[in-house]
Amino acid sequence: MTPSTQPAALAGHQFGEDGTTVNSRESGGGLPELHATASRIAANVERVLVGKPEVVRIALVTLLAEGHLLVEDVPGVGKTSLAKALARSIDCSVSRIQFTPDLLPSDITGVSIFNRQNSEFEFRPGPVFANIVVGDEINRASPKTQSALLECMEEHQVTVDGRSYELDSPFMVIATQNPVEMEGTYALPEAQRDRFTARVSIGYPDPQAELAMVDEHAGHDPMADLKPVSDAERVRQLVATVREVHLSPEIRRYSVELVSATRRLPELRLGASPRSTLHLVRAARAQAALSGREFVVPDDVHAVAVPVLAHRLVLTAEAQAARRSPADLVRGLVQRVPVPQGPAGHQSQQWHAGLRGAR
Repeated sequence: MTPSTQPAALAGHQFGEDGTTVNSRESGGGLPELHATASRIAANVERVLVGKPEVVRIALVTLLAEGHLLVEDVPGVGKTSLAKALARSIDCSVSRIQFTPDLLPSDITGVSIFNRQNSEFEFRPGPVFANIVVGDEINRASPKTQSALLECMEEHQVTVDGRSYELDSPFMVIATQNPVEMEGTYALPEAQRDRFTARVSIGYPDPQAELAMVDEHAGHDPMADLKPVSDAERVRQLVATVREVHLSPEIRRYSVELVSATRRLPELRLGASPRSTLHLVRAARAQAALSGREFVVPDDVHAVAVPVLAHRLVLTAEAQAARRSPADLVRGLVQRVPVPQGPAGHQSQQWHAGLRGAR
């Protein structure tokens, strides 16, 4: 694959003349295979979600970081289309839950039913027992029902009637919510938001992209023709590759300092949690892998800082009245927290190249 044929979501990364990743030819094909598969998934999703490569990139980063994605935006911009397109691009078990006010926790996790033939209770799994779970309009369900996702999102298991059931790998929750419609909705509690690795807002397309969407989608639904381009086993292999991406002590300390700085901001009454630090470094590893590198540089942390951290921050009443944005606060911290110096050795030149990009 040459750079000119890459999907927009993965354009601008480091590749050699033969199409392999510059910095990973020695890695036994792990990163080139990751990029090839990610490119196919991105191209598939971009057939449905036109003109939003950055949103597709964050969705891929979340998938490879073993995380969960919250898609939050106004109606009609493609939130559910993004979730369904990503799910259909992977040949694995997929379930969709339409959250409603009368939905019960057992409708998500499953329920034990008494079998009269053998006089025993049998567990009937709910829709959460799938590799990719699409939760549409998650904030329409009550907090009691929303809490049914807490255990499975964090521990990849479900406990019903005192018995725990493991969930298959990979496991990803892609939830959508409308932030402006308040009638019949329940705001996600902080504990629920903190379990989402990243949050994205799709936004309105530019006129050119919207015109292309009208031309391509007006008479035909591209979702109907979407075919899987990967499978669960391949995704598990890619996740294992991302885990091997090197995270230096300097980047570890930098990530901790960046997250810790949110807890000292006077505009916030609740900063980012230690869980967010783990999500930040996992997402940075995935970003580095998609960029064709076997190690993380500060630019990778910057690329994922806002999607990973902003939705976890709780503003004070004064900051809300002043129309301060959590995303703007995170961007300010990225500018203020000192960027670490690069390590010595064979990675030094590439590290400093990424460091210059970060600045």
